[in-house]
Amino acid sequence: MATSSTESPSIVNEVTQISGRLIMQQCLSARLQLCAGTDDSADPVTVAINNGVVVYVCFMGSATRETVDSMVRTITTIRLSRDGNGQLVSVLDCPGDILIVPQATLGGRAKGTRMQYHSNIGKDAGRSLYEYLVTRCRLIAEDVTGGTTRVESGTYGNRQVLHIDTNGPFTHYFEF
Repeated sequence: MATSSTESPSIVNEVTQISGRLIMQQCLSARLQLCAGTDDSADPVTVAINNGVVVYVCFMGSATRETVDSMVRTITTIRLSRDGNGQLVSVLDCPGDILIVPQATLGGRAKGTRMQYHSNIGKDAGRSLYEYLVTRCRLIAEDVTGGTTRVESGTYGNRQVLHIDTNGPFTHYFEF
């Protein structure tokens, strides 16, 4: 179906109003170091998952709980993995684990030779939405799999070290 030129600007405006971004990457295992140990003898604090997906999440300034609800639906229901019969299934249907990593750099735009992050949500609002997203994913995973799917998460607003073993990489990008 063709659209007239008068309809195109509204479509373009809808596309440019992005409230969040996700990257989902299938993995065989992943480990996220949240912070270094408190002294030389302490081990770093880490979270880890087995077979499943690593989810990188970024909230833009217009993000709301409704945005997060859409992101959670995508994370928990999109069919990216193959079961034993070769059929595409969601990470919860495998079942697989989920590691959620805050990734503010997904909101960046190049301006000349530098990156700018003016479109990202503020740190406190972003932390609140991130905690909501993690909580919703955990509740849905518990409800659907009875606890067989682990949902782990990084800490919002801090540098972290990620180690990942991929089986592809099968990486998928989503905008909301």
